[in-house]
Amino acid sequence: MDFHSKFVVRPNSKVNLSRHDAEFTGKYKEKEVAKRELEETVAEISKLQTVLYAESRRALLVVFQAMDTGGKDGAIRGVFSGVNPQGCRVTAFKAPSHDELAHDFLWRIHAAVPPKGYIGIFNRSHYEEVLIVRVHNLVPKEVWSRRYKQINEFEDILAQNNVAILKFYLHISKDQQKERLQARLKDPEKNWKFNPEDLNERKLWPHYTRAYEEALSQCSTEAAPWFVIPSNKKWFRNLAIAKIILQKLKSLNPKFPKPQMDLSKIVIR
Repeated sequence: MDFHSKFVVRPNSKVNLSRHDAEFTGKYKEKEVAKRELEETVAEISKLQTVLYAESRRALLVVFQAMDTGGKDGAIRGVFSGVNPQGCRVTAFKAPSHDELAHDFLWRIHAAVPPKGYIGIFNRSHYEEVLIVRVHNLVPKEVWSRRYKQINEFEDILAQNNVAILKFYLHISKDQQKERLQARLKDPEKNWKFNPEDLNERKLWPHYTRAYEEALSQCSTEAAPWFVIPSNKKWFRNLAIAKIILQKLKSLNPKFPKPQMDLSKIVIR
């Protein structure tokens, strides 16, 4: 399966999430088969990340967005478990601070963009500025509606400056969200994850769906594509994401830098 072609949002296409099956697993019917393939893929990602870090010419930015319980944390753990943490940075974007609100909405995002040689991972991102602010009417429509173009221009600037970008929307069904919220209530080891506010957000499911559909439609570009990943099955979610990341790293074709001197003449006594 070509995971990239299967799940990418084509530029200028109209996204209708009801047409995307959150249960989809393709040819993968057995969890253990997918998990073995994931282990092999993660090992390849780790090797290429080492070269990317040594080369220190380009960076990779991976963006995760999802409904509540969509699995961003689990995807990050599952896909990047074998990556050297020295060359990887994870940024979780919460509600903006007073200082951050005193700047433009991309100020704190730009500060977290990975430096050359690194893989940067965004757990939520600048897209909250066309999602939650839209659903909760935190800013006027004339403000958030301009941000799609601003986001595209921002991501284009990053791409032109050697930051490759992949953006993943982890697509779960409303029934699956209910199951995961219920699990947080029942399992003592998951109680800490439960937030009563999630129930209020759940009531806004159709509003968030429309906001996501517009963000995915307007902001998937050749330079910074969006992928709608079926995520009801966590094991398939992780495999799909890992395969797409591996394909991107292979396309970057990083190389170890050449020595700056003739090493054959060095003698260590």
